[in-house]
Amino acid sequence: MAHLVAVLALEGVIAFELGIPARIFGGAKDPAGRPLYEVATCTLDGRPVTTSADFRITVDHGPELLERADTVLIPASAVSGPAVADACFTPPLAAALARIRPGTRLMSICTGSFVLAAAGLLDGRPATTHWRYTERFARLFPRVLLDPDVLYTDDGDVLTSGGVAAGVDLCLHVVRRDHGSAVANAVARNCLVPPWREGGQKQYVEAPSPVDSGGSGTAAVRAWAVEHLDRPLALRELADRAGMSVRTFTRRFREETGASPGQWITTQRTERARQLLERTDLTVDQVARESGFGTAASLRLRLRGRLDVAPSAYRRTFRALPEHPVAAGNPTAAGLPAGRAS
Repeated sequence: MAHLVAVLALEGVIAFELGIPARIFGGAKDPAGRPLYEVATCTLDGRPVTTSADFRITVDHGPELLERADTVLIPASAVSGPAVADACFTPPLAAALARIRPGTRLMSICTGSFVLAAAGLLDGRPATTHWRYTERFARLFPRVLLDPDVLYTDDGDVLTSGGVAAGVDLCLHVVRRDHGSAVANAVARNCLVPPWREGGQKQYVEAPSPVDSGGSGTAAVRAWAVEHLDRPLALRELADRAGMSVRTFTRRFREETGASPGQWITTQRTERARQLLERTDLTVDQVARESGFGTAASLRLRLRGRLDVAPSAYRRTFRALPEHPVAAGNPTAAGLPAGRAS
């Protein structure tokens, strides 16, 4: 019999995440073309629920589906987000989760991990969630071994994923774990997605806000440093520009930024390198010099350490689109020969 994946749709379920399990698991077939998974959706009471979009969904199952599921998956929803531990972990939700048999595989997509954590199902286990909510998650659930940088975590019978499309990565990982790479790769090809993505969530985190040069303390020096990242930035020089001793400057800098001068400069240089990789045609060596890392080897080391991805892979992922993208069905509109519209 096919492995039953029960998807628990809570009120305000995010439409995209809700569709991922059926698309990925539903596309997994054995060599004879038979489905390897059965995917069914349920709600807390079997009644329709609203979604994050402008429609409601009607389901065929209530919480009794969870009793016979081999895998239970909770996608993100309005009540599975950062507020769940404050007010939304209701008795009906707790009762539904109590129906799950011991040993059933548990999965979450995006902020669905808040539900598992609020139920105590992630205590002492590695987990992740959308990068935007990791700080809140860590405060609410200190007993969970949160890893904010990865696309997904796998602790055997409990798996979690980061935001949105990381749910695709997680479901493909589970198919690969259950049935091998050939089956997972076939599903990925059919969905036009990569079977495996390089790097983690850090490469998607928004860049720091611009430095305010009009403030007091070290703000003016930080603004100057951002404009001169391509040159050596010695601590003594920065302190002199601020009119402070090195000790005072370091203390004030940490108070204002939460980081040491060296850590902050490395972060700024990483963001400069990201911008150059996304927006220019500079070679990796040139990007390394312009961002202050000096050499391509140093840039690769830093990007690997901070973003879990190489410069070339980052550029392929985030390279800005041409100003006039190729018109569908008309590759010559962008000056490309027929058959080269990619």
